[in-house]
Amino acid sequence: MNYAQMLKPAIATVPVYEPGKPIEVVARELGLEPDCIAKMASNENPFGSSPKALAAASKALCGAWMYPENSAFYLRSRLAEKLGVDFSMLSICAGSNEFLYLLGDLFLAPGVEVVMSRPSFITGKIVTLLYGATPVEVPLRKDLSQDLDGLLAAITDKTRLVYLPDPNNPTGTVCTQAELDRFIAALPDHVVLVYDEAYREYRKEMPDLIPHIRAGKKGICTRTFSKIYGLAGLRVGYSISSPELAELVNRVRPPFNVSVPALAAALAAVDDEEWVEKCQMLNAAGLAQLREGLCEMGLECVNGEANFVLVRFGASAMDIFAKLQQKGWIVRPVRNYGLPEYLRISVGTPEQNAGILDALRELLAPSAL
Repeated sequence: MNYAQMLKPAIATVPVYEPGKPIEVVARELGLEPDCIAKMASNENPFGSSPKALAAASKALCGAWMYPENSAFYLRSRLAEKLGVDFSMLSICAGSNEFLYLLGDLFLAPGVEVVMSRPSFITGKIVTLLYGATPVEVPLRKDLSQDLDGLLAAITDKTRLVYLPDPNNPTGTVCTQAELDRFIAALPDHVVLVYDEAYREYRKEMPDLIPHIRAGKKGICTRTFSKIYGLAGLRVGYSISSPELAELVNRVRPPFNVSVPALAAALAAVDDEEWVEKCQMLNAAGLAQLREGLCEMGLECVNGEANFVLVRFGASAMDIFAKLQQKGWIVRPVRNYGLPEYLRISVGTPEQNAGILDALRELLAPSAL
């Protein structure tokens, strides 16, 4: 009997997550110098990590021989104070992704359904299939925003989770506070809303789910230090939910799941408001720079609020992707999300934004077509 014959049946249905290609891999494959490559594929912070977070992580390495403090007491305490929530409402995980797996541990099994948009961040679908549950996917609207009425209509007695990323990935489209209020008010009591706020700091006005949680609605906000704080490589995120759900999440959470340097970095990053404001300003300028340049080329950009832009290239999208990569520009194809005509481009530094726009102008020039 081989391994494939020994696997649980659900594994055969799980798609493989396709991350953006690392710079080192592209350099090796194409014979390029790593220093000549710009990665604008994974929505990382091009301005790096919070300096205060880096200093704290470096100092914490001296204690790397010890296990982390398992309850993340200091980080949860500081978050509770800063956010105005009770300590018991917070959980800490290795990035916001891990919460999706823990919620799978708690609620998903064969015969259970999870309602989500198509497309939305693919980990939601991966986790659903991994636990043998059924993903119920609702197409986006024509403007690629999420169809909240469609999501509500898709809920059945078998539904246990509704996955709602806001801003959505890979489109960047958002929900308003009024839309979120109406949506959660209409959710039946047997459904938990998973509100993924990975890109929340890039929005001008982010809806607030916490009052609904306090009022007794079943929901959980998942957040990350991977994006604006620039700590994607350390893997740390947090959630806000009712104390009851937080206790359940902590019950199935692996012990010592967040490292000593990650906890220290996140604790310092929470108070680095100057860094957040600087990155918000630079990201807004970079998003405008990319959109203006892309629109001047006659390309269609989705109107989103994150640190990336989704661009329609038509049937030539994969060809453009390959040619950009040959020139040292790594962007993200999204055909695995059901958007074969689009590429997703992360906001870079002003120089990177200008450089990729120049590369696209060259590729799309009439003489190059």
